[in-house]
Amino acid sequence: MTKSFKVFHKPYLQLILLCFMLQHSISSMAQDGKALFIQNCASCHAIDRQLTGPALEGVLDRWPNKKNLYAWIHNNQAFLKTGDKYANDLYNKFNKTQMNLFPFLTDAEVGAILKYIGDYKAPSASADGGGVSPAQEEAEQRDMNIVYGVLALILAVLAIILMQVNANLKKLALDKEGIPAPEPLPFWKNNLYIGLVSVILFLMAGYFLSKAAMGLGRSKSYQPKQPIFFSHKVHAGINQISCQYCHVDVYQGGMASYPSQCMNCHLAINEYRGKEKIYDAEGNEVNGTNEIKKLYSYFNYTPGQTTPIDYSKATPIEWVRIHELPNFVRFSHAQHVNAGRIQCQICHGDITKMDEVKQFSDLSMGFCVNCHRTTQVQFKDNGFYSMYTKYHQELKNGVLDSTKGITVEQIGGTECGKCHY
Repeated sequence: MTKSFKVFHKPYLQLILLCFMLQHSISSMAQDGKALFIQNCASCHAIDRQLTGPALEGVLDRWPNKKNLYAWIHNNQAFLKTGDKYANDLYNKFNKTQMNLFPFLTDAEVGAILKYIGDYKAPSASADGGGVSPAQEEAEQRDMNIVYGVLALILAVLAIILMQVNANLKKLALDKEGIPAPEPLPFWKNNLYIGLVSVILFLMAGYFLSKAAMGLGRSKSYQPKQPIFFSHKVHAGINQISCQYCHVDVYQGGMASYPSQCMNCHLAINEYRGKEKIYDAEGNEVNGTNEIKKLYSYFNYTPGQTTPIDYSKATPIEWVRIHELPNFVRFSHAQHVNAGRIQCQICHGDITKMDEVKQFSDLSMGFCVNCHRTTQVQFKDNGFYSMYTKYHQELKNGVLDSTKGITVEQIGGTECGKCHY
């Protein structure tokens, strides 16, 4: 490598790095608010509709005092004790469902979330009255990432071209002055270019390899076809059937169990008379009455028959399991739903709005650990936690700050042996 190449290539190498850093920073700044919202808020809140918690559209107008809103987000249980009327009315309106605590979010991060909410524009409704689905949103996000990547690649190529132009101009200047200059090396022989391309390929390969490795075994958005189309929106949403009625072991056992008592209701309900139409994931209308007939075929039942069903001759319905953790992970629904009093929507999303169920969360270790770090233990009127006499006494004596509460992490919820054995 000649001296002239060393002199003139250095600033352009910095230009390439600057382009990549600029592209990354623009992308990060544009996504911070949305990413933080999805990570911390979306399991219980939507912007334009009510889920487990209220719709967040207009939240800045409803909380004229921004300081109070920030305090509420960081620790709603502590803020309730200030006696704020709006906060307590909101808490009572949603059946005293405790919101997760977010003391780890900085004011800047909370501000980014609120800005994203304030800037949010609802997707325009389609001709059939539906909006943009989460799958479409994910596809749009992937498209934007591709655009950012292509833009970065164009900037990198442009920088390389400018470097080559600079080298040629330098050679012409030296030739004009009568100073002999070495012939510029071809692109594929130039060590600088080869090294630069190698580093870029190495970083890209590392990024995609690590991302793929972290995604092994995760099935977020997995939405299989079931042998019978079962709409949770109709059953749990419109008809408000308790989750426990079908998933009988959810309060007592580790697994929620598959539904097995469909005929308890459908002996009397032999056709779908709902006002709302049912659609599958592709947007095709589903005939609810035909799905009930499929159910009857498994039990060899004919509507109106007087003889009882012989369940010993019934064909088991092979429901396709959607949520499944690795064998080395111990998870108990009873521990979370009964003792921990965690709402189903935290892990499963707004199940009452789903016609076809899909896996809402990635169910990764990070997802679980972050929840344990922020979720308060429900000590009050909870016999399961009566064994923790030390914490009860320390709360009573003021050793522990009752306004901050005790998180699952503080009682050992992030110890390896709690989930792995």
